[in-house]
Amino acid sequence: MAQPRSQQISVTDTAYYHCISRCIRRAFLCGEDPISGDSYAHRRGWVEKRLLFLASVFSIDVCAYAVMSNHLHVVLHINLDKAAQWSTLEVLQRWHKLHKGTLFTQQYVQGEVLSEFALSLVEASAETFRNRLMDISWFMKELNEPIARQANAEDNCTGRFWEGRFKSQALLDEAALIACMAYVDLNPLRANISDTPEDSDFTSLKKRVDYAKKQQQPKRLFPFIGNPRENRPDGLPFQLPDYLELVDMTGRIIRDDKRGVIEASLLPILQRLTISSENWLCIVTQFGEKTGHVVGREHSIARYCESHQRQRKPRQNSAQLLV
Repeated sequence: MAQPRSQQISVTDTAYYHCISRCIRRAFLCGEDPISGDSYAHRRGWVEKRLLFLASVFSIDVCAYAVMSNHLHVVLHINLDKAAQWSTLEVLQRWHKLHKGTLFTQQYVQGEVLSEFALSLVEASAETFRNRLMDISWFMKELNEPIARQANAEDNCTGRFWEGRFKSQALLDEAALIACMAYVDLNPLRANISDTPEDSDFTSLKKRVDYAKKQQQPKRLFPFIGNPRENRPDGLPFQLPDYLELVDMTGRIIRDDKRGVIEASLLPILQRLTISSENWLCIVTQFGEKTGHVVGREHSIARYCESHQRQRKPRQNSAQLLV
């Protein structure tokens, strides 16, 4: 039985989640239709553009993504502190980029004088919108629904474009986070639709590499800020060059026509997280098969089960590999 979304997403346990949405109706609906021969690859651009737009509106950061032919992977970070700092006006301005809001919220944003009763309604609406703007279910809804409408209009049909529920996995610690990000960024290589990670279109890695050539980081992706330290800015707890080297070396090895080993001494991230190179290759190539709805080391999973008062522990395959 599927778990309620409220039980799958708990910011008290972790702010990081891996979400997957899949197309229905027919395979490769976003890519090339094997029956008609028509190509729908341009829809992958729709998804990427919408995803990055939402990252500028929501208090949810995009850590990694890969838009494939018939499904979407995205690693998200819920930023509660950022949302808490927004004023009522900023919340409404952000929400109005997505929806009209109410008559009173529109008047408030335009600077009109409102009665005390109307102001109380505006504040209540703003708190509702604030909560939605840091909710992963709302994020995925705002991502998937417009794409479905565009695709249906293009196909001149009605009905579902995506599966009814997106899959989500809680990433409980840094080891789970980096393994999942690398798994997502390397999706096109495993699917044999690109030769190198940096040439994988519609992925976060390609966008990061493109900006790295200009010695920048993409503004709409959660930045790499380096190793954990006090008073650090918001961002991923890894060095960008280390991550790019890790993904590049992994990508060279996971190809079917390649064989080799990763020298752990060359990869500071694996050293810091104490993940063996053999386990790394296993989990990054079989993340979907080896993980359940929560991913992390054994102590992280034990803490998660204790906080949720669960006697039956989730799948432990990932815990054994993240060492």
